[in-house]
Amino acid sequence: MGHAHHAGHDPEQFRHRFWLSLALTVPIVLTSHMVMDWFGYSLAVPGVRWVGPVLGTVVFGYGGWPFLAGGLRELRDRAPGMMLLISMAIVVAYLASVATSLGVFDLDFWWELAALVTIMLLGHWQEMRAVGQARGALGALAALLPDDAERLDGTGRPQPVPVAELRVGDLVLVRPGGRVPADGRIVEGAAELDESMITGESRPVPRAAGDRVVAGTVATDATLRVRVDAVGADTALAGIGRLVAEAQSSGGRAQVLADRFAALLFYLAATAGLVTFVVWLLLGDTDQAVVRTVTVLVIACPHALGLAIPLVVALSTALSARAGILVKDRLALERMRTVDTVLFDKTGTLTTGRHTVTGVVATGGLDRDAALGLAGAVEADSEHPLARALVAAADARSIRPAAADAGPPGPAAGDAGPPGPDAADPGPGRPAAHGFRALAGRGVRATVDGVDWAVGGPALLRELDAAVPDDLARAAADWSRRGAAVLHLVRLPAGHGPEVTAAFALEDRVRPEARAAVAELRELGVRKIVMITGDARPVAGAVAADLGFRPGVDEVFAEVLPADKDKAVADLQARGLTVAMVGDGVNDAPALARADVGVAIGAGTDVAIESAGVVLAGSDPRGVGGVIRLSRASYRKMRQNLAWAAGYNVIAIPLAAGVLAGAGVALSPAVGAVLMSASTIVVALNAQLLRRVRLVPTGT
Repeated sequence: MGHAHHAGHDPEQFRHRFWLSLALTVPIVLTSHMVMDWFGYSLAVPGVRWVGPVLGTVVFGYGGWPFLAGGLRELRDRAPGMMLLISMAIVVAYLASVATSLGVFDLDFWWELAALVTIMLLGHWQEMRAVGQARGALGALAALLPDDAERLDGTGRPQPVPVAELRVGDLVLVRPGGRVPADGRIVEGAAELDESMITGESRPVPRAAGDRVVAGTVATDATLRVRVDAVGADTALAGIGRLVAEAQSSGGRAQVLADRFAALLFYLAATAGLVTFVVWLLLGDTDQAVVRTVTVLVIACPHALGLAIPLVVALSTALSARAGILVKDRLALERMRTVDTVLFDKTGTLTTGRHTVTGVVATGGLDRDAALGLAGAVEADSEHPLARALVAAADARSIRPAAADAGPPGPAAGDAGPPGPDAADPGPGRPAAHGFRALAGRGVRATVDGVDWAVGGPALLRELDAAVPDDLARAAADWSRRGAAVLHLVRLPAGHGPEVTAAFALEDRVRPEARAAVAELRELGVRKIVMITGDARPVAGAVAADLGFRPGVDEVFAEVLPADKDKAVADLQARGLTVAMVGDGVNDAPALARADVGVAIGAGTDVAIESAGVVLAGSDPRGVGGVIRLSRASYRKMRQNLAWAAGYNVIAIPLAAGVLAGAGVALSPAVGAVLMSASTIVVALNAQLLRRVRLVPTGT
């Protein structure tokens, strides 16, 4: 509350006011009779007695104005807090100083007033500077966009234009080392892109024609032509900026507690100040009544309290944004520390979401590469995901340079392993096919070098009444047991029966980092890891075993419809578990919304942003562990800061009131201001320790 009233101040305002106030405070202090008595000197200068009143009034009016304005605002809003306490302190100090100059009191108070305002300005300047640096993530995100882009005209020639002039559908040229100016898809070229500023992933990522690219990423080694599909506020970078801004301005339970505490502290300080004044007045010491009251008001300023939560919020959201963790809802981040169950959607989260060829067995005079080449040729015109996986595997085998084949020979025909980088020479490349025909629900047919071939699954074999050789049948049975899809390559020679010549295993490959993510969550004390998928139980069981799921502890929900995923979340919650749901945000929206914390992975869709409290810009599930560490660390820092701020006031207010004055322990207003500022510095330094939290996965 108190903090919110001045959080929007420009640090430069406090800097300018501080330096001017400091320049005026020096002569006020040097001409103070109290200071001259302390150091044993005197200044016989005409008009020296007016230095304090004149310069002190300037310091009060100019240097103290932000506090006075903030105090009036809090009073008008009926939300008393830090600024009202500060303004009360400097008003009382100023009135006491004026009264001293008029002979009402025997106090040398101008130098204390000037020092008080100057120290307060310094504390606020450093506070605003710290918060501003933390919030600099927004400026850093905006700086990622280039000022100009090279738009290709109708003739294909690049024309420099401001990025603001780009429109959806424009074709832009991105040169090596240049930043992508807007979101889009690559239409020509292939390059390694540095996406660290968006995803937190330090290694460049290969991107080629058809892949989507994001504004602000860097093409490191080659030229790209990109078709723009989002500009300005619609880009992913702008969305990240909005998420960071929303997170830094949103409040959580700890902030509400701090605001309430600041309001209570105002009433406590005001009451303590009044009691202090009355007690010292009854003791017959009017001067001490004024000094003690001002000191109580100064030292009770909830400055550290006002900074305790906002600085942690600003730092945690800024640091997480740089690591590719986008916090949309502060409450979601606070709840993440209490999560004891993490529910992962399988496809696209724990797995890549794309099938790859993981096993090949060939017979009938074919080796594995030849079988892959033929299957890729037959499937070349098919759009089925399994077909695209076969074509990709065939192309990968055909484009390897001969120099890369110097390693040991690949597995012989009949081996059930996937084609590896050490396989035999791929030959001249994937052959061309003609006469492509799709066989609905069964497979495809095409002619290669005058021979008819077919590729398909069990339905195709049944239709052709094709017998599967024993070695292929054994491999296919093994693959099916672990949940892989199995396709067969069938030769259809004229005048002869069908010959099954090869079998291929295709699986949605587990992300290598998924195993590390599961292990890390266990190290963090998460009780239960759960996987949910629409796949068959054998597929789900194979993935769970690959990830190291613990029987009897971890769980797998298989054959679940997308619409029923939220029921699985509710079932876990009904058992008393606190659930974080991790999904890709497309068909997981209901589950993400129902979970105690929704974590969308892979950043991207509007659904993810709307339904999740936390968004991981990259596709690395290890980021979930980073979110838990951030949640625990930021909550720990909030509690430490609140405890320090509260404890400081409990001890300092009685000292300021003069409880130990009889023992010679008495604080002046200036010393009180120093202690108050010191407590603020302690809180700020403690918050900075958040930078030590590891958010980005290591060992990538």
